[in-house]
Amino acid sequence: MVERAIGGYFELELPPGHALPYPQAIRLQSGRAAFAALLGAGKPRQVWMPRFLCDSMRAPLELAGIGVKHYSLNARFEIADEVALGPDDWLFYVDYFGVCSTNVDQILRTFNPDQVVLDHSQAFFSPPRDCLATIFSARKFFGVADGGLLVTKLPVSVPAEIDETTLERATHLLKRLIGPAELGYADYQRAEYALTDCKPRRMSALTERLLSSVAFEDVREARVRNFRLLHARLGCLNRLPLELDAVEGPLCYPFLAEGNAIREILIRNRVFVPTYWPDVLNTSAPSSCEYELVNNLIPLPCDQRYGVAEMEKIGDIVSGFFRK
Repeated sequence: MVERAIGGYFELELPPGHALPYPQAIRLQSGRAAFAALLGAGKPRQVWMPRFLCDSMRAPLELAGIGVKHYSLNARFEIADEVALGPDDWLFYVDYFGVCSTNVDQILRTFNPDQVVLDHSQAFFSPPRDCLATIFSARKFFGVADGGLLVTKLPVSVPAEIDETTLERATHLLKRLIGPAELGYADYQRAEYALTDCKPRRMSALTERLLSSVAFEDVREARVRNFRLLHARLGCLNRLPLELDAVEGPLCYPFLAEGNAIREILIRNRVFVPTYWPDVLNTSAPSSCEYELVNNLIPLPCDQRYGVAEMEKIGDIVSGFFRK
């Protein structure tokens, strides 16, 4: 280890470091790298995966040569198909948008927990469960370029190699500070694409330090508060059934609309909402729940950067559109 220097130019000024949640977790460069490390240690025969999922989480399976079975969801994000887990199979389930803890409870009652992998990339504040593994992704919740956490019962080796490419993926974070959101969008897209490399590496020192400056409980409380504010305004218009008691620091407020015209209205008003996950349309029937979720689910922002005023703006736009 290089001895720490004294003097010279300053580093980025950050608040004092805090302990990261889930101290038992292995810290890697991304959630998909965490999944790749898990597959390398466990070597399942095949993994049951939801159809409603980012293609990037299937890449580690392809690289490892592990078979995949797919299952469908219903409107409550519950497993809608018959899943017959063999003794060497795993079941992979996503806590969608951080609102599916009740579904997770049911899955762990229905299947052998030692065969269940939970993807909490959209549910950072939902603690690890007593199951085979829980995977977390930091960049979806905080101002970092990367970072994945893996909590597992398997003896996964911590990679010797440290991720040294974070700076190449951090430009959009700085541009968002100094100008409009549009300024860094192309950099953000390049950063996301760069994470397709899922070879496991240890989390970078920069990401660890940035995460340690986060007041995690404040973030969780802000997200829950904003989620509840939106639900109070829009719950009567939302076609997605939501249980408020099952929400723990959500990713967003998932609003299922009749059609998707409201998406363009929001973007025109500079309320930026993503689409999860357009590639799913290529493998789903137009009558399927997955097809509707891609087309009509609007992930409304409710994160810690915002407060009552922003939630009122979103509520006014959406309710005004549907009550014309």
